[in-house]
Amino acid sequence: MSDQVKPETTTEVKPLGQSAPTPYRQDRNRDRSRIRSRRPDRKERSEEKKDQFENKLVTIRRVTKMHKGGRRMKISVVVVVGDKKGRVGIGVGKGEDVRSAQDKAVSQAKKNLVFVNLKGNTIPHEIEFKYKSSRILLKPAAPGTGIVAGSSVRQVAEVAGINDVLGKILGADNKVTNAYATIYALAALRNTRL
Repeated sequence: MSDQVKPETTTEVKPLGQSAPTPYRQDRNRDRSRIRSRRPDRKERSEEKKDQFENKLVTIRRVTKMHKGGRRMKISVVVVVGDKKGRVGIGVGKGEDVRSAQDKAVSQAKKNLVFVNLKGNTIPHEIEFKYKSSRILLKPAAPGTGIVAGSSVRQVAEVAGINDVLGKILGADNKVTNAYATIYALAALRNTRL
């Protein structure tokens, strides 16, 4: 036991405030950065999901609710969401400001998507649909015609990916019920007319 010689250790005294980083800490940080670089960035994935849907505002309304202290005002927003490949949905959101109301409406619209049967860039057959006080007439159109329809019918057709359609609003002029009527009419379309 006494034959073994202990290695000499020298200790350097450094002035305060000048400490060199330990090599252990540098190696650990280098390993972490390598692990992070292999994993795809989560923000990029969420941006890709957002980009696949296009949304259009149908209406923005200021709504009030009576309370003991007076009226409470909020913003109500109706949004139509679609991927231009035949999927379309509608959502209503309420919030303190337009941005929060729009975010709520978009998330609701994405949960209520319906699939639209398309025949090329138009609809397969003529359809008339009634929803509450709204009545909508949609007809297929020749290629190059475009969307010949008013207000909310045009917005729904654009986000659904319909390029050529003729539309007419026959009932009430309420944009919200017309948008709902258009979506239900598109959902009722069949590939072959019965």
